[in-house]
This record gives sequence, structure tokens and C-alpha cells, in this order.
Amino acid sequence: MNKRYSYHFRPGYQSKDLLIAIFDGAENETFNSDFLNAIAEIRPKMIDILDLWMNNEVLMTFDSDAGQFTISKDIWGFAFIMAENNQEGLHRINSILEHSVLFEKVEVDFENYK
Repeated sequence: MNKRYSYHFRPGYQSKDLLIAIFDGAENETFNSDFLNAIAEIRPKMIDILDLWMNNEVLMTFDSDAGQFTISKDIWGFAFIMAENNQEGLHRINSILEHSVLFEKVEVDFENYK
């Protein structure tokens, strides 16, 4: 079975903070529900949503058993899961996605993001 979504677990550009970059499949209408169902064990609950219409981007902030994280989704089919002050929680989300039948982690060279 082919995975529906592909992602990188990598540093942000010129940053030490890691993020999850969904680069294939985030444009699917079912992405949000598929992602939230995949990480259901940490009980994510949306606490804020911000429509950055000038950037064609929506920011959704969640609280969960793994701490807070934000999903940034744009009109170009990309999504980023970020947790600036909660890198441990982001590692937990990555670990969950690694075992998901819907998500495929594609390894990258961290040196490319310095």
C-alpha cells in the first residue's frame, strides 16, 4: 500500500528548531482529519486558528498530551507542523507518524538547511 502523505523531519531554514514538513499530500481535503486521527493518542485539541489571507496560509494551534504545536497550511499544498518551545512534543509526533500507515518519512541531510 502506498502512503498517502510524505514528510521530512528537519530543521527550519537557518534554525536549530525541528519541524515536520508535509511535502506530498497536504493538498488533500482529508489531510487535517487524517493527520489528527494519526496522532489521536496524544489527544490534540484545537485552541486557536488564524487565517493569514495575505500569505495564503492558515495557522492552527493545538494543545495535546505532548504539548502545544501549530500546523501551518498553505494554498500551494504544503503543511508544516511546528513546536518552537516544544521540540520534545514534535519528536513524539514524528515517532507516531513513523508508525502510521498513511505517512512516509523521507530522510534529509540536515546540512542542507543551515
